[in-house]
Amino acid sequence: MGVPAEELPEGAGETPESIVDPAGRGPRVWFQRVPEPKSAKNRVHLDLKVGGGREVPLAVRTRRVTGTVERLTGAGATVLRVMDEPDMEYYAVVLQDPEGNEFCVV
Repeated sequence: MGVPAEELPEGAGETPESIVDPAGRGPRVWFQRVPEPKSAKNRVHLDLKVGGGREVPLAVRTRRVTGTVERLTGAGATVLRVMDEPDMEYYAVVLQDPEGNEFCVV
């Protein structure tokens, strides 16, 4: 995924945590274990990777994410928080769909 090993949780990669389109056309779906418990009905949190990855300059990724966020809020999503970490070359936005499910645009 292009994430440095030191940023991944302990044990990442030791068990199958992804599903991949065998034809290579669809996106990879990565299941990430998180430490905090959730009590809500829906325990799935998707990250929509639209920025292009860490090899793309931060300013370009930020524009791509912002454009996608604008389309999603126009369709009814709500912005919960912006994760802007310029020292880490990272930009993402956490949103909520109309049913209350959280997801990220990265």
